[in-house]
Amino acid sequence: MLIINAVVCDVHGERKEDVLIEDGKIVAIGTGLKSDEVLDAKGAYLLPGLVDTNVRLKDAQLNAATLGKVAKEAKKGGVSRLVLAPDCTPSINDSIVLEFVQAHQKRETGVDMMTTIATVDEDERLSNIAILLKNGAKAPYMTTAVSNNTACRIAEYVKMHKSTLFCKAQDTSLSSVGVMVEGAVATRLGLVGIPPFGEVVHVARMIEIARKYEIAIVFKSIASPRSIELISRAKEEGVKVSCEVSLHHLLHCDEACSDFNTTAKLNPPLAQKEAMLSLQKALQEGKIDTLTLLHQPSSPVNKEVAFAEAAYGCEALGDAYSLYYTLLVKSKLLTLSELIRLAAYNPAQSVGERAGEIKVGAKADLVLLDTATSYVLENSLSLYDGVTLAGCVQRVGA
Repeated sequence: MLIINAVVCDVHGERKEDVLIEDGKIVAIGTGLKSDEVLDAKGAYLLPGLVDTNVRLKDAQLNAATLGKVAKEAKKGGVSRLVLAPDCTPSINDSIVLEFVQAHQKRETGVDMMTTIATVDEDERLSNIAILLKNGAKAPYMTTAVSNNTACRIAEYVKMHKSTLFCKAQDTSLSSVGVMVEGAVATRLGLVGIPPFGEVVHVARMIEIARKYEIAIVFKSIASPRSIELISRAKEEGVKVSCEVSLHHLLHCDEACSDFNTTAKLNPPLAQKEAMLSLQKALQEGKIDTLTLLHQPSSPVNKEVAFAEAAYGCEALGDAYSLYYTLLVKSKLLTLSELIRLAAYNPAQSVGERAGEIKVGAKADLVLLDTATSYVLENSLSLYDGVTLAGCVQRVGA
């Protein structure tokens, strides 16, 4: 396939070039190329597929149907590779479950579905981290609910296997009773709030573990600007830590929970407005390393209930590129090339993959984004229901 009249954009910027694809790989870039199959992009952007390393399954249920559904949504949104979080039922913490997920990799959809592994079970017993990593799991995943001793043992495995640790920083003694961030909105709604410093304390703890064991840690779905300050300072000191922030936490604050809007009940909870604006500033200052859509879909029966009883999460994967382009690029929070670095190149690197570049020899995980067209997002389980999005996605290539 030869793609002509496209604006090619990747981490290296924009240019007008034709791209020739054969057997799922880019074999030539330039002008005057020939092929029996020609696709005229008509001025649309030709972009690398997105990579999201923090994806969850519907209702946290792992089965063939939910795996097929998430792959379908990813393809629709222009996400070519995704990494599943292991906190589902059954948990991804043994070889049988890992093999089940891997059996669905690239099945029919062309979406590369990878997974992290749960490092401990409910009783804080370590899973067989070494075997699971050897068998193809992309990274060990832990929450800071574990003890210091267990966290250190996990760090030793990570160092031994030269892996990257995915870490969710939270204080379960605080978050187990709260349902949204503490503050005026929570008080007005009569809901129990979660202090944001719980995340900060555990980020500081894990930074010191990363420093001691000389391991790489990606802090998942950070919501506190103070956490980002600590991570940025640690990076300057040579500690191999990085932070991921969700699109939702950049654009929404706790006010979205008004009227008991359960779609805005997220984990971590949406921060107060001042913190949200600080996250945007951190994004523009280059202090955020990775973006995620924090896709965590739930059935209506689990969301259309009292706020305190509702499941966490919202849907976003099926509108990924359109959301990012409209809300971050058109609003000038990021350039398109910067977006690709944060939502493709960097997340792929965290799991030992290559993405975000359109070059000869690379996988043809490509997306055409027609920014001259728009559509109204209609999904009551999305925080962006009713929003007009610029850019329609057409998947091409591999």
